[in-house]
Amino acid sequence: MPTIINSTEGTNKMVEKYLQEIDDEEDSADEEETTVNTSAQSLGLRAQKKLLGKISSKSVAKIFIDETSSRVLDNLHKLTRAYSDSKKEADKLLKSIIKTIVKLGILYKNDLFNEYESKCIDEFHNRFHSLAKAVVTFYEVDFTYDRVFLARMCKECQDLVHKIISTHLSQKSHIRIDYIFNTLSNLQFIDYVFNSNSTLNRAIVKDIVQDMNRLMDSGLL
Repeated sequence: MPTIINSTEGTNKMVEKYLQEIDDEEDSADEEETTVNTSAQSLGLRAQKKLLGKISSKSVAKIFIDETSSRVLDNLHKLTRAYSDSKKEADKLLKSIIKTIVKLGILYKNDLFNEYESKCIDEFHNRFHSLAKAVVTFYEVDFTYDRVFLARMCKECQDLVHKIISTHLSQKSHIRIDYIFNTLSNLQFIDYVFNSNSTLNRAIVKDIVQDMNRLMDSGLL
């Protein structure tokens, strides 16, 4: 587990600056290290930096994402790969989602969100919970499917995430967020996922719905 540094004014600026700069660095194992003083703060940032640099690794992702959520993402990866007929595109989406979750987690654990941003987080949780409930309902109850509603809820979540990170992360993070939600709110993709004539898709969505119910029951979604 990475070291999470205590929240002070100086530390806050260090974390925010680091999270903005990490987008401009290549994810390379042999990346040159910057000489820093040995301290709890610097070691914490360096540990987080190394983890972010390897964030596409499933073993690293498990540190930040619980097992149930991980299964949801794995099944989403299956759907996007089948829809796009491209492992590269599916991998890109999964990596973008994981990077965004990790960065938000670092900001949250370091208590960097102001009152307005915290309200946006609460609103995002409510919207995303409603989105998850809709996915469950559209799978379980016949004749309730509404792709326009799902797309609209995705866009509302997208706008809220932009507000949450607006003063903390770089433009690359905003671009990544747009990529995630634009992919998920694509009407053709939504229709593909909920295609009742696809036995394979129905089986994958069934697994997603079961895990979403577990997450909602536990208060994590």
